[in-house]
Amino acid sequence: MTIYVGNLSFQATEDDIKEVFAEYGTVSRISLPMDRETGRKRGFAFVDLSSDAEEDSAIDALDGAEWLGRELKVNKAKPKEPRR
Repeated sequence: MTIYVGNLSFQATEDDIKEVFAEYGTVSRISLPMDRETGRKRGFAFVDLSSDAEEDSAIDALDGAEWLGRELKVNKAKPKEPRR
């Protein structure tokens, strides 16, 4: 399962995100999407931890937490819907 991390500071890096989530388990993947047109970060990320229990622990601890001046929105990612 994948965790969605929203309302991220645009200054947050993959290393910053890994450091925060590593407190809850082994980070297996981080995706920090960039805007195609501007090349800037889009303000959200996806994080995979090695187990569902670790992901649940991270969600419980970090959803609503303030980090880098922003209140994080952290939950289980929903599957991408097909484009019409």
